[in-house]
This record gives sequence, C-alpha cells and structure tokens, in this order.
Amino acid sequence: MAPALLVTALALAASQAMAAGEAKNVIFFLGDGMGPVTSTASRIFKYGEAGQLTMDTLPRTARIRTFSLDAQTTDSAPSMAAYMTGVKMRNEVLSMDGNTKAIAPTKDAVTGVSNAVNNCPASGNGAAVATVLEQAAAKGKATGVVSTARLTHATPAATYAHICHRDTEYEIARQATPGGAGYNAALGAGIDVLMGGISYYWRPFNATSMPRGRPDGRDLVAELQGKGYSYANDLASLNAAPAGKIIALFDQALTQGHMSYELDRDATKEPSLSQMTVKAIDALAKNPNGYFLMVEGGRIDHALHGTNAKRALAETIAFDDAIKAALGKVDLSNTLVVVTADHDHTMAFNGYSPLGNDILGKSRDVKSRQLAKAADGLPYTTLVFGNGTGARKAVRDDLTNVDTSGDKDYKQEVGVPLSGSETHGGGDVFLYATGAGSALFKGSVDNTKVYGMMKSAFGF
Repeated sequence: MAPALLVTALALAASQAMAAGEAKNVIFFLGDGMGPVTSTASRIFKYGEAGQLTMDTLPRTARIRTFSLDAQTTDSAPSMAAYMTGVKMRNEVLSMDGNTKAIAPTKDAVTGVSNAVNNCPASGNGAAVATVLEQAAAKGKATGVVSTARLTHATPAATYAHICHRDTEYEIARQATPGGAGYNAALGAGIDVLMGGISYYWRPFNATSMPRGRPDGRDLVAELQGKGYSYANDLASLNAAPAGKIIALFDQALTQGHMSYELDRDATKEPSLSQMTVKAIDALAKNPNGYFLMVEGGRIDHALHGTNAKRALAETIAFDDAIKAALGKVDLSNTLVVVTADHDHTMAFNGYSPLGNDILGKSRDVKSRQLAKAADGLPYTTLVFGNGTGARKAVRDDLTNVDTSGDKDYKQEVGVPLSGSETHGGGDVFLYATGAGSALFKGSVDNTKVYGMMKSAFGF
C-alpha cells in the first residue's frame, strides 16, 4: 500500500476506534415529519435565507432513507422503530421483527374508543426486538422519553413498547408501568423520565371526567407514583418536581389529544419542548452511568397533515430551540446528540420569489416583485402541498387579498384533494450529529443503520 494511502487508512481506523464507546450519554432528537422543505422553510421563517437553525450548525450530517418493510412511504411506527432497533418492520408495527403483521385493534364496548383492545396474539405473529433505550437501561443508564405528542403515540412508543399495531395505546401505556400486568420487563425499574401529552390512556375510565380513560380500571399514574415517580400536569408542577423519576402528562389541549401547538400554547400553564428537555436532562444526569434520552417534536407532523404551514414552521422552530437548550446543558466530550426525522411530507417550495419574500406569503416575480400568477391568472403561495383534505374546485380561490402569512389557521392549497389528511412523503430526510461518537454519522444510509451507530458510540 502506498504510504499516503496507509496513513489515510490508519487515520480512518483510529477515528473509528475512538468513536466506539465514546458516548456516556446519547440524546436522540426526532422532528416528526420534518422533511427537507420543512426545515428549509422554517429557517427562512425565523432567520432568513442566509440564517441558520441550531441543527444546521451541527458538524456531522447524513441523508437517511426511510422506507418501511412493506411500503415506499413509511408511517412513524416502523420508521422510528428502525432507528431504535435497527430492524425494518411493516407500517403500523412497533419494535417487532419483520415477521410481524399489523392487526388493527377493535372498538372497546365501554369507552367506544377504537384503539382500546389489543388484538396482537401472544405468539405466532413475530417477536419483540430490543430497543436502544432498553439496552441503555440494561447497562445501568438512566432513560427518558419526551414528546409534544401523546406519550403512547407511535414515535415515543417505539422506544419502550412492542406491539403489532401502533393504535393500541392502552396496551402501550401499561408496557411502561413497572410492576403491573403487561409491563415490559426489559425496561428494568422503569423509564426514569416520561413527559408528553394526555392522561386518558393512563387514567381509569370515568363517564364524566375521563370518558376515554382505561377500560381496565387501572390508574397507571397512581401506580407510577407508588414506584417513586413525581407527577406533573402543568408548568408549575413540572418545575416543582424533584430531579428524580418523573411522569408528566399535559392535558391543556385535551381536545387535540396531544400537547398544544406552539402558536396556541399558554406559556404560563404548559411547558415548551425546551423546558421539558432541560428538566429531563437535569433529572437523567444524576445517574453516574449516563443516560439515553429521546426528544420528539411531534406536532410538526400534525400541522403538516393539516396542510397548515405556519404551525408546522413554528413547531420546527420550537423543536430547534430544544436542541439549542440541550446543547447548552451537556458536555459534548461525552455526549452524542443526534437530530433527524422519521419521514418527509408532501409540502413543496415553489416559484421564483426574490430574497426576503415572506415564506408563508404569495410567490412574487423576482424581477417585477409583483404577485406571480398561475395559468388561471390567480396568485399562489410559495408553500403548497402535493395532497391534502379538500374538494377540487372548478375555480381556485383568489388569494390576492387573503392573509396567508398572518393567519395561523390558513391552510395551503393542495394539488390532489383527499378525503382524509395529507399523506407522508417518501423522500429522504436529513440527519445532523455532534459530540462523542458523531464521526460515524455520514453519507447516505438506511434508517436502520443509525441504531448501530448509536450503539457503537455507546460502546454496546
């Protein structure tokens, strides 16, 4: 081998050797549905074309392929589970092997909720596969799950639950509750920090106060408190919770089923994702063996499904602010920070607008600065969606005098009308990384490979 090539090979081997086992702590940030257009538009929305999101400043980058075992376009369950387990699985399946088929749950007779009854057989439909959170717990590390979505929603659930269908949320909640029936013993003494939206999958059914509560009558919050967890349900109680085990369920946006959108959040009552992240780090850092923390910006996805670009961009900025807050708390010499998304959406960035044009506004001609016109002579917004809810109109709405930027409820136009919500997109997503072991994160890779990189950084 030529001397120059030998030096290069030795340097590469040394860097890879150093990467293995470097990280005492790993923080995995997941922007649900945060595809490339969403992150670009959010950057412009907040900082302008030449500005930077915090995630843009992370030195290691990769391009991630997101297809599932049975679909070009994944849903959140198998995509997040691929990151957590290194295994491809079918849409709607959570942290099970490739032999598992999704079996839709049925409606419960008491609550009337269609995701109450677990239809997954005890055997004969695949098997559970270990998650990196479970493996961290087995090594004596602290573990945490933080989300602006329901704690039992697909992305957070993929870190700690094994089930053949993501909608079985009553079952998912009991898998996280130490000591009770259905508990996932691989979690050891339990996940140390649990923060997210909605208590009804954790509280018993009550026709008046908890009409979608648990039909089995169990109060999982009380059970967790019996195991030493502090309970928080608003900003004040979260701030007051000691830096130990925490179960936090925020019901301020109960009708939405998740935490409030950032543009709707009452900052005196409901914590931001940044505040939850900082609280989680403070609690987990007490463990001398280190920790694994997953933080999800879950409502990015929900706004995109609703073709509501303004809320999607605001949620992305809130997610990016949480990354900034985390970086201000940790020592990157022993902490790996990974930021990525589980899938794309169909939002598109179009037209030839001049620099500085409002990203949520109408497209303008770069030369004349006048509103650009479609073939029908009517203006169009810079951000549009490939599909979404709505009926096809014979004549498009005239947006000339419509405030598409200031109105947080404005829904962008869609190309293909659907009877349901806008779909995910099948495109690749970005990954950003920094800190201990981050040298491994580069290139164009499958989402399953990220699991192995995190394990290697941990030294498992």
